Amino acid sequence: MKFSYAMLPDYPLTESLASIGLADRLGFHACYAADETWHKDLWQLFAAAAARTERIRLGPSVSPVALREPSLLAQALATLDELSDGRAEGVLSSGNFGLLAQYGIDWRETRPLSRTKEALPVVRTLLDDGALTHEGEFYRYQGLFTFARPVQERLPLKLGAMRGPRSFRAAGALADGCHHALSYTREAYDYAVAHLREGAESAGKDWRSLDIGAWIVFAVGEDSAKAKEAARSMVGIYASSMPEEQLRRNGVDPDELAPAIEAIGAGDLARGIELTSPEVAERLSVSGTPEECRRKIAREIAPTGVNHVICAVTDRTLVRTFTGRDLPGVADVDTQLRLIHDELMPAFA
Repeated sequence: MKFSYAMLPDYPLTESLASIGLADRLGFHACYAADETWHKDLWQLFAAAAARTERIRLGPSVSPVALREPSLLAQALATLDELSDGRAEGVLSSGNFGLLAQYGIDWRETRPLSRTKEALPVVRTLLDDGALTHEGEFYRYQGLFTFARPVQERLPLKLGAMRGPRSFRAAGALADGCHHALSYTREAYDYAVAHLREGAESAGKDWRSLDIGAWIVFAVGEDSAKAKEAARSMVGIYASSMPEEQLRRNGVDPDELAPAIEAIGAGDLARGIELTSPEVAERLSVSGTPEECRRKIAREIAPTGVNHVICAVTDRTLVRTFTGRDLPGVADVDTQLRLIHDELMPAFA
């Protein structure tokens, strides 16, 4: 089981670079960041991090093809790959529906899965061949070429998926893996992996060769209650992007969370957090002491075929940035990275 650090690049950049450097020294597989306007630019951050690290892989999880033109995404990935000496990878999706709405884009009119499925071979071809002619439904290129070339023989490209089953099948058939965001139950991961396997086998691939990542809201610390409260502060924000069927696979009645999501959508984050019950937060996060986190991963995630845990580390600074709440005593990012290294990685080696 690989462990990676998923960050929202909303910290002072010197702090983010220091945390990425620590994750590198501790042996984390990768550091990922959201490619969204809401945050600082991950490409510039990871370009700086590439020069300060040796092993850790770097890239977006996810990059939205409804906003990030695929040929420009290929250019950015190839450039980052050269800067990092072959450590770049990318995870593509249609994009955060809330962010798209702020651009005046109704995701229901973008045909999100079809668009993502077309964008993937565009990026793949430009990375592999450096040239592209393509006449598609969403993207068209005539003799496009680039001198931005990756160092890796095959730079990994994966899909981000939440709903299914078609998105999971597409990831299995077309991509090098899948990052499944915001799921926390055995039922949800059994569902995802079954459809990933179906897609891979339809394409003549061994599904076990895929990178199958569980992207989770995560908070760990020696004080269980404080870690769980940090997670609760972020769960409603993340859950607002979860489709109803995914909530149900995670043991949450959509009606139970609807008031919190409505408050968050109206911009009242404090009310949204208040309406997110500790019970819902417990179901929609991995949080608590190292032993509590280990037990949940061992019970709900590891048995399903997932081979990669991607920890979206939630700490006092992140909660304060997003919600204005101050939670003293919550372990900071670096402390949590060390706890993952010391307490969780050995348990799943």
